[in-house]
Amino acid sequence: METISLTALAQEHLDKARSSNSGRSAHTVHGGHDHSLRQTLIALAAEQDLHEHEAPEEATLQVIEGRVRLDAGDVSWEGAAGDLVVIPDARHSLHALEDSAVLLTVMQPLSRNA
Repeated sequence: METISLTALAQEHLDKARSSNSGRSAHTVHGGHDHSLRQTLIALAAEQDLHEHEAPEEATLQVIEGRVRLDAGDVSWEGAAGDLVVIPDARHSLHALEDSAVLLTVMQPLSRNA
C-alpha cells in the first residue's frame, strides 16, 4: 500500500509555484493511462489562474491549503483548506486568492488498445 502526505506534497509544489514564471506547479498523485481515476495536486501562487477550460466528465476539487475561487459562467464558489466542491459540467476557471494547493480528482474512461 502506498501512502502520500498531501500536506508535504502541497508545500513542495507551492515552493515550486512561487519560483516558477507561470506561478504554478502540478503533480499526478494517482492515475495515468491504465486508471480511470486520476488525482492531481495543483499548486498556484497567489493571484494566479487556471484559465477557463472545459469540464472533465466527472470531477471534484479539494482545497488542501490556501483559498481559491472557482468560476463557472454566472456561478462562483470560494473554498478554503478542507473544502470540497463538485466541479460543474461547464467551462470554468480557477483563481488562487492566496498561495493555494488543490487536489483535482477526475474520472476518465480507460483507454484500451483493441
